[in-house]
Amino acid sequence: MSEPVRVLVVDDSALMRKLIPRILERDSSIQVVGTAMDGTFGLQKIEELKPHVVTLDLEMPRMDGMEALRVITRKHRLPVIVVSSHTTEGASATFRALALGAFDFVPKPRDAASAHMEEIAAELISKIKQAARTGVPKTPELVFGPRKVEKIAAKRQLRPTKIVAIGVSTGGPNALQYLFSQIPGDFPGAILVVQHMPEGFIELFARRLNECSALEVKEARSGDLLLAGRALICPSNRHLKVRRMPLGDVVILSDDPRVNGHRPSADVMFQSVARELGSQAVAVLMTGMGEDGAEGMGAVKSAGGITIAQDEESCVVYGMPKAAIERGYASRVVPLETLASTLQVHCTSDRRGEGSTLLPEATQGV
Repeated sequence: MSEPVRVLVVDDSALMRKLIPRILERDSSIQVVGTAMDGTFGLQKIEELKPHVVTLDLEMPRMDGMEALRVITRKHRLPVIVVSSHTTEGASATFRALALGAFDFVPKPRDAASAHMEEIAAELISKIKQAARTGVPKTPELVFGPRKVEKIAAKRQLRPTKIVAIGVSTGGPNALQYLFSQIPGDFPGAILVVQHMPEGFIELFARRLNECSALEVKEARSGDLLLAGRALICPSNRHLKVRRMPLGDVVILSDDPRVNGHRPSADVMFQSVARELGSQAVAVLMTGMGEDGAEGMGAVKSAGGITIAQDEESCVVYGMPKAAIERGYASRVVPLETLASTLQVHCTSDRRGEGSTLLPEATQGV
């Protein structure tokens, strides 16, 4: 955009209404056109000031953030960046907001003093600029929120036919919830996910995915086995790698330096599965800003693995998949709607008995 990105800040905290504009106005391409103390005033200011992007607190008096979000995204068609609390209640509200059409979120510092706001400054500026370019995100046709899903009773611990490693960022929570809701509980592959997300949100996110999916979904811990029908979500601020072991392949978490500015990094995960698993690996890049995962996907392709990128039309942000596609690393480009069936085909072996091997008794219950 040639003109500055016009931003409206909506927050019931007078301190945040002061600090957020101070951070944003350091960037000459952003102009804070106003602030509002709740959703009612925020909607009035939108009519008056015509912002391009709104930053929104969810916990406000009178019209709260969730109600305001519905109006902002549906009536005004403006992208919204949620400024979210780290609390369990705040994280849960954030995921509901994403399902309702919020573009993305940044965590509100636990201590909102000026020095602590620096921790989110670059992230907030970057997401506002991307939101201005992209607009209100497309959301999958899915009823979000906890729902009863029948899990396969007494599922035995089976070796997976393939290891599906997924890298995803902006737009990921909705896209992953849609994808996981489409995968059956007898899925023969194991799934690993690197989702760029601030600390304090992944554990709840994994629980939400577990509720909407017939898979077993959990936050990954070092030593977790890669099992058919299990999905492991990498914790925030850790890298995820795999290690081939005689009694069953396992996840290893590390505190190695950031790669591409990220920890976790999809590149680190992809390079690990390429090195350890070779042709058993399936690398998937989904919606997200930047280029994390592109080179790692190239390593999986070179190792004989399968490489899949989400198509532009179904992405909220077509950054990570595009980077891999342009370098020739993605063997297939598929829409979100058919990604689950694509993975099912690639992970279901034609060779009789593959994937049905029980892990040794020594590993049961790990």
